[in-house]
Amino acid sequence: MMEPRLRAANRYRAEIANGEGIVASQRLRYRVFAEELGADLPDSRAGLDRDRYDPYCHHLLVRDLASGDIVACTRLLTDEAAHGAGGFYSQNEFEMDRVLTRPGRFVEVGRTCVDPHYRNGAVIATLWQGIGQIVNARKVDFLFGCASVSLAPDPVYAGAVLQRLLARHRADADTQVAPLRSLPEMSALSAGIVPRMPPLLRAYVSLGAKACGEPCWDPAFNVADVFMLLDLREIDSRYGRHFLSAESSPEIRERALA
Repeated sequence: MMEPRLRAANRYRAEIANGEGIVASQRLRYRVFAEELGADLPDSRAGLDRDRYDPYCHHLLVRDLASGDIVACTRLLTDEAAHGAGGFYSQNEFEMDRVLTRPGRFVEVGRTCVDPHYRNGAVIATLWQGIGQIVNARKVDFLFGCASVSLAPDPVYAGAVLQRLLARHRADADTQVAPLRSLPEMSALSAGIVPRMPPLLRAYVSLGAKACGEPCWDPAFNVADVFMLLDLREIDSRYGRHFLSAESSPEIRERALA
């Protein structure tokens, strides 16, 4: 008897990993960042992308229930855990005092990637719903992270994305950050370019997140990282309300509060 086919709406599940699930997410990160995008990773001999922040993070996965495969992942670092990690990952790229001195609870999102065969709206929506469940469980006020814009193969197109982002979605002066590495000089932009934002950046903007100043150059990944800040208390879009109203599964809530 054939198994019933799962619809897109219920084919994917978000879950918090431990043990082998964390290793699976590190393996997916390596495939995307090193093999697909050519990133120079510091510890890649085992075919894994891992760093000193991983032990302190919640690792959120999206699983394809039809195959059992891990098809997307991200990691979340709470402000409490960041003390043990020696700070947030973003502090390697930005001076962030104006943000971190604001009252409230913070969570950093990072190392987000999706298997190239699964880059569709259903997978990305499931990933963000999982993030929503975690920030709801922890009563988080601010969500932030570095959203990357690749500088290869076309830095002119990347420049157009950044220009449009900063023109339309720039944060107020009191939440600006300062990049620790400026971008290399790029060619002049073509007036005819109408850029399409990368999916992670587009999701941030749809939720109402703001770009907090000029990007930082990450030479290991050859990307421009934009510091995106989302005040979860100010979400009012339909997309945002859906994100915040995601009902926590008992498993995600229990691990998010651990």
